[in-house]
Amino acid sequence: MKKDLAEIWMSPDRAAAEKAIDVFASKYGAKYPKAVECLEKDRHPLLAFYDFPAEHWVHLRTTNPIESVFATVRHRTVRTKGALSATTAKLMVFKLVMAAAKTWRRLKGENQLPKLISGIKFIDGVQSPEAVSQTAA
Repeated sequence: MKKDLAEIWMSPDRAAAEKAIDVFASKYGAKYPKAVECLEKDRHPLLAFYDFPAEHWVHLRTTNPIESVFATVRHRTVRTKGALSATTAKLMVFKLVMAAAKTWRRLKGENQLPKLISGIKFIDGVQSPEAVSQTAA
């Protein structure tokens, strides 16, 4: 089952991922109907990373950066229970996140960010053909 789930989010393009979801649903629908229902319901958000540059996929497929930052914050705030006002808690969380940010890795494909910000569309990790012709003109 784990291998079949990985087949979904590790597919090379959206069409292969859609097919992998359908295979998963037919294979496990009877045994795990709620899991399949959840997967079917959230199909579009689950595959949203295909609308971003392929270089960014490694970052979008994981929650590790978010989890590691919150683990640091949770570790410190648990030990200082009761000694914080709302203002000092916000300041401490801000300082902890700023300290954690020093160890963050640089985004792969950072040169693609201006394209994303300007609204250029990506299909299966590649800049769409009409976007290429617009930027060339």
